[in-house]
Amino acid sequence: MKKGFYTIMAAQFFSSLADNALLIAAIALLFDLQSPQWMTPLLKLFFVLSYVVLAAFVGAFADSRPKGRVMFLTNTIKVVGCITMLAGAHPLIAYGIVGFGAAAYSPAKYGILTELLPPERLVAANSWIEGTTVSSIILGTVCGGALISPHVAHKLLLPYLPAGLTPAHAAIIVITGMYVIAALFNLGIPDTGARYPRQQHGPMRLISDFADCFNALWRDRLGQISLAVTTLLWGAGATLQFIVLEWAKSSLGLSLSEGTVLQAFVAVGVAVGAMVAAAKVPLKRSLSVLPAGIVMGGAVMLMAFYSKDLFPPDWVVTIGRFHQPVYMLIAYAFLTFIGALSGFFVVPMNALLQHRGHLLLSAGHSIAVQNFNENLSILVMLCLYTLLVRLDVPVTIVIVLFSLFVMISMALIMRLHHRNNQRKGDAISLLGDEFR
Repeated sequence: MKKGFYTIMAAQFFSSLADNALLIAAIALLFDLQSPQWMTPLLKLFFVLSYVVLAAFVGAFADSRPKGRVMFLTNTIKVVGCITMLAGAHPLIAYGIVGFGAAAYSPAKYGILTELLPPERLVAANSWIEGTTVSSIILGTVCGGALISPHVAHKLLLPYLPAGLTPAHAAIIVITGMYVIAALFNLGIPDTGARYPRQQHGPMRLISDFADCFNALWRDRLGQISLAVTTLLWGAGATLQFIVLEWAKSSLGLSLSEGTVLQAFVAVGVAVGAMVAAAKVPLKRSLSVLPAGIVMGGAVMLMAFYSKDLFPPDWVVTIGRFHQPVYMLIAYAFLTFIGALSGFFVVPMNALLQHRGHLLLSAGHSIAVQNFNENLSILVMLCLYTLLVRLDVPVTIVIVLFSLFVMISMALIMRLHHRNNQRKGDAISLLGDEFR
């Protein structure tokens, strides 16, 4: 990898670490405020809203100046969001400010890869960035869960802070420091030298330009498949975060702090799947992973029928000082498997979409279009999930509906891909020609 790539990875790691820890802290803050349960998934909704609303503008902003500088400026906005939350603003509003920074950060983070590396290195680079992101998800989720634990907070943090602060406030202070570290790495990212034509400035021109980019990707036979898959997967993944927490509570009897560990196992699986994809799936065979999406949806459905009540309470595995119920060990392994399917599935799709976007558009614009679609999917799926929670639909029914939706959607995408292949100029051959 070229010089500067690992600095980008370090900046991404700490920024994503803070994002994931902050979500857990913000959920804990909602609990402190005795907010209704249906408000919890709205945190993610407020976070991703900026990705949709600002989609027409952030791509042009990312391409208007060196991307390392863009990443520094937008990471600073995340710091402002944390400070706003500490100052007493409602967690939804404050987390929305962090989302504003993340929306502007993302096109620069991914766009710089296409500036720095040749196409044949994009799957490997995506594996690195997914592995780094997943590592940060694991550590961030576990760190957030640990920081909101009363035992940890009262022993390590709260004695040194002003009276009246809760463990959630103490966690947010630590998370703010993570964003500051990310900002320092942002300053060390080298200028790739890539320059794009002068960007449009008027809002209507930017929206029109974005609409042209949007249409260009969806009309491309390779772009539309990879965009459809990543759009579905990101919406499903964001919803699954909250489903796992609720499933951990209702089926396994875990607290919020304990439930975050399950999310970490999903993330471990994603990292494993990403590494396998990087080693086994070259860019020109990226569409061969599509069936994994249906398998993943079917695997998630099995969660609806699993609970600790299936096992006697005395079934415990003991190795030295390690004690763990059998039902928890199986849950860890199963969620890791689901994560591995996701990682194996998403990395080639991301690489293909970035490659097609870079060829058809510019780096920043293509990522902005991708973010718009993926986060619109997150908004829609989280709104539906919030509605189901508001209507008190049991989590087992929610899981079955969620799985059926993923499986049917993937089947339709695969059918579209098959249709594209029947048309003159096979899509896979077109992709293969670029590497001959």
